[in-house]
This record gives sequence, structure tokens and C-alpha cells, in this order.
Amino acid sequence: MTNDEAAAVFDAEGLAPQVWSNRAGYEYGWHQHDYHKVLVCAAGSITFHLRGEDREIRAGDRLDLPPHTGHAATVGPTGVTCWEAARR
Repeated sequence: MTNDEAAAVFDAEGLAPQVWSNRAGYEYGWHQHDYHKVLVCAAGSITFHLRGEDREIRAGDRLDLPPHTGHAATVGPTGVTCWEAARR
């Protein structure tokens, strides 16, 4: 996914994203947000661990997490770059 394609996803919804990335195997512990999280994977992959399921997203995939959804995540074998915004 190109940066222009990722930006277009957020522009279409009037959201202001931040871009972040991390190394292969990095683990994010369990947490939640008080906002609706919109995330688009631009490169690599990451697996989100939700209560009762794991959901891997890869370049071009989108994940929406409603407010107060508990989740953790593990970055895939080649690292990850994501675009993320909060919908309030």
C-alpha cells in the first residue's frame, strides 16, 4: 500500500492519522482506548489479539476497534508500518 493510498482512506473519513512502525516480534500488552480506533496496515503485518480471537492484518488491510475493546498485538516477521486515527 502506498502512502497516498493510506492517506486517502483517512481523508475520505475526515480523520487525521498518525504513522507508526515497529520491529519484527515486538509485543504490545493488553490495553484499551476510550475512542474508536481506525488502523490501516501500510507495510508488513501485525496480529491483534482480541478476547477470543486473533486477527492478522497485512498491508492494505483495515481494522476498526470500538471504544473500550481490550486488545494486545504482536508484530509480524518483517515488522510493520501502520496508519492510525481516533474517531471520537
